[in-house]
Amino acid sequence: MAEDKSPSYLATTRHPLACLVFLVPLIAFYECGVIWMGGANPQALRNGADYWFRSSLAEYGFHQIWAAPLLVVAIFFFRSLVERKGRPTRLFSTIFGMLVESAIYAVLLWAFSRNFLMLLEHSGIALANIPIQTPALGQLITFIGAGIYEEVLFRLGLFSICCILLRILLPGVIAVPIAALFAAVVFAAAHHVGPNREWPIQAPVFLFRMLAGLFFTILFITRGFGIAVGAHAGYDILVGVAVQPIAPS
Repeated sequence: MAEDKSPSYLATTRHPLACLVFLVPLIAFYECGVIWMGGANPQALRNGADYWFRSSLAEYGFHQIWAAPLLVVAIFFFRSLVERKGRPTRLFSTIFGMLVESAIYAVLLWAFSRNFLMLLEHSGIALANIPIQTPALGQLITFIGAGIYEEVLFRLGLFSICCILLRILLPGVIAVPIAALFAAVVFAAAHHVGPNREWPIQAPVFLFRMLAGLFFTILFITRGFGIAVGAHAGYDILVGVAVQPIAPS
């Protein structure tokens, strides 16, 4: 009997083709939602990471509204052309599995956040929830954008670049944890920078976001970029639209 040489599900979720197919509907929903819901001021629905990403592109002359999403899609499209090995042979079942995994990891992080909140309350630390005035659909759109562009900036970008640079001087077993910690700290700090920054900084919220950043980095390394995006967006939607225990990540 011929041996099945098709790649395993655990491997295919990290392939650029699976990430591309998983990301395109999320990007399309977010970008179209921002235009539709934003009206005369679509920037109001964009999160900080999206704004920084677009501002960086604008510095190089790319002012078009579709420049940012097209760049993300292009990265995974060309990577999927180059990386032929390990392509998913059962694409539909792979994408479905990625959706299920993303939901599971989002719920796990949400459960951790609930216990984290109770631990803080038992310690006598009061947390002020961050009020969100945007309608529920607008929140949904914003949180999906956060899942996409925060993962682009902090995992696909910052973490990956730090790994490359640190590996010049350090072995991978040391370089990767340092890069992950640095990216997680910057991820947490980024919520307190810019026109929509949260102020003053609450140490417990900062710590939680740093731990969440490490969690998303682990998913990025072990389960792939698509699942990291899905889990991030799923968690933000869960706590931001349904119930908000601490703050969206």
